[in-house]
Amino acid sequence: MIRFGIIGAGRIAKVHARSTSQHPHAQLVAISDPVEEAREALAQEYGVKAVAEAADIFNDPEIDAVIVCSPTPLHIEHIVAGVKAGKAVLCEKPIAMEVEAAEGIRAQLDGEDARVMLGFNRRFDPNFAKVHTVAQAGELGPVEQVTIISRDPAAPSKDYIKVSGGIFKDMTIHDFDMARFFLGDIATVSATGQNLEEDLKDTGDFDAAVIVLTSKDGKVATIINNRHCATGYDQRLEVSGPDGAAFAENVRPTTVRVSKREHSDALDPYLDFFLERYEAAYYNELDAFIEAVNGQRDFTPGIEDGIVALKIAQAADESARSGKVVEL
Repeated sequence: MIRFGIIGAGRIAKVHARSTSQHPHAQLVAISDPVEEAREALAQEYGVKAVAEAADIFNDPEIDAVIVCSPTPLHIEHIVAGVKAGKAVLCEKPIAMEVEAAEGIRAQLDGEDARVMLGFNRRFDPNFAKVHTVAQAGELGPVEQVTIISRDPAAPSKDYIKVSGGIFKDMTIHDFDMARFFLGDIATVSATGQNLEEDLKDTGDFDAAVIVLTSKDGKVATIINNRHCATGYDQRLEVSGPDGAAFAENVRPTTVRVSKREHSDALDPYLDFFLERYEAAYYNELDAFIEAVNGQRDFTPGIEDGIVALKIAQAADESARSGKVVEL
């Protein structure tokens, strides 16, 4: 049984609290958050301790592993503190706001037994994982092209966007990691940013983008993002090679199709948001993390995956603003 502490009591912390409560080899021990109302509410829901300071989690001998759900500027600090306290750490993405800060973690953890996994949960989505298995088995031949579509139902608040690090670090970073999952090392980044929502222009961020990544051996990934989508949370993946293609389509509440006079083959809307769409992925991610803690697999994706994804995000922002292809 792995005993967990969670740092943070916001939306993503609630997802991880639910996963740990459902896993047969996990036990949630404590929640930390500086906001008393938030930490007390989440702790009471699961019958665990509520503490104000993250240090109380790191210093608790009853805790084996920490899930970091704090604001991104605190991720490096909390990863390092967790490792130095002898805890295994699962940290939400991105690893940091800036590449320089992310790369600095290498020196801070030099000589430490850094058991750290980054929260790129989409690698563990059953649909995407199946496509990866098919591709890795060589059923498609050598992978040539990858297309990733990720559109949110609606944009987050302007206050959130202003502190999120921008669409590439906040939203597309999952897709950058997914592209690397299939293509390997990325050589060049070309991005076109769009401002489609007039109300969001003053945030200084794009609310849609199309990005093309080229790997070192000439494979190409196309990523399509949008902060709004009338049909719901649009999440699709296509991987193709000379011998075939594999597709992961949108997930719906049911597979029922309704045909009548007004329409034919009508389906349920897509699942509404990432909390529903990727619920299984978060659980599978936790399962993989527990296996890593128990020595049954590597801590993958790890710190270096987080650093590389952030470099791609930074390059995409540079490309979108300059109109130039950026080499990594």
